[in-house]
Amino acid sequence: MEVGQNSNRRRTVLAQINVTPFVDVMLVLLIIFMITAPMMEKGVDVALPEVENAPNLAALKEPLVVTVTRKGEISVGNNKVASPAKLTPVLKQILSEREEQGVFLEADKAVPYGRVVQVMAAIKRAGVSKLGMVAQEPPK
Repeated sequence: MEVGQNSNRRRTVLAQINVTPFVDVMLVLLIIFMITAPMMEKGVDVALPEVENAPNLAALKEPLVVTVTRKGEISVGNNKVASPAKLTPVLKQILSEREEQGVFLEADKAVPYGRVVQVMAAIKRAGVSKLGMVAQEPPK
């Protein structure tokens, strides 16, 4: 009777997936993303002028920032603009999609004053009512 009982039993194969390689790959990807994420958020390199009691831009909700680099290059956010004349239509388009009409201008302290004034005039031509200049606190 034992032979008959063995023939009636069904054999089941226990198939298990080995997740160790999967976990290893996920940990490596996590480390790679943790290292590269801060590098991707770096904006345009600008040496801002130092001023006592400088306002904190991080407290504002997604401010629109126009940047003038040391070489005189203009960018809106991370997008470069060829000249102050082309800045006006770009800003008009961006501001048409936003509720807040304020713009912050951050210019490198080595940029000639005339170039900064040209950019300020282009921003005003775009219909910006509030223009703020960005500065940083001096090191203590």
